[in-house]
Amino acid sequence: MTAGSTTVSPAGASYTATLNGKATFKAGTVTVTCSASTAGGTVPAAPGNHNATGPVTNPLSARPTYSNCTTSMPGVSATVTTYGSWTVSMQNGAPSTGTLGMPAGGVVVQTSGLATCTVTSAPSGPVSVEGDWTNGSPSKLAFVNESVPVTVVGGFGCPTSATTSTFNATYDVPGITVGA
Repeated sequence: MTAGSTTVSPAGASYTATLNGKATFKAGTVTVTCSASTAGGTVPAAPGNHNATGPVTNPLSARPTYSNCTTSMPGVSATVTTYGSWTVSMQNGAPSTGTLGMPAGGVVVQTSGLATCTVTSAPSGPVSVEGDWTNGSPSKLAFVNESVPVTVVGGFGCPTSATTSTFNATYDVPGITVGA
């Protein structure tokens, strides 16, 4: 199946995606919840903001950041750090989609306190995380139960047998639309 035509507007516009609600990362029985996250980029200038046969892809100038994070484990705190070069690909359709291109090792969750764990996303290479795009005021990009490969290292209380993490987040992206 071939992808349809996509145009991301306005051409050349800078944008900031801001978390609407909370972002969660769940590996095994442990959930990390962050209440603040942003990412940013620039829509390609014309004619690069249009692709007659597929998605419009551009690098994120500001990779996702996560802060104000808590865990589902009493006495355990968490920090979430992102690394490397990220991309976003927008595809018009029903529904339209926005796909984050995460580099190898792109997200590292570290816990401390009663359980000291390190969860590394995309340990074997880059992965794509697909969300649903909805045009509006603001437009939204929602990731629902997206599975991301992970490795987990640590001692007692760490979900070391987990090989995937489930990611949920909705971002507001004002001023940007995706069409044919």
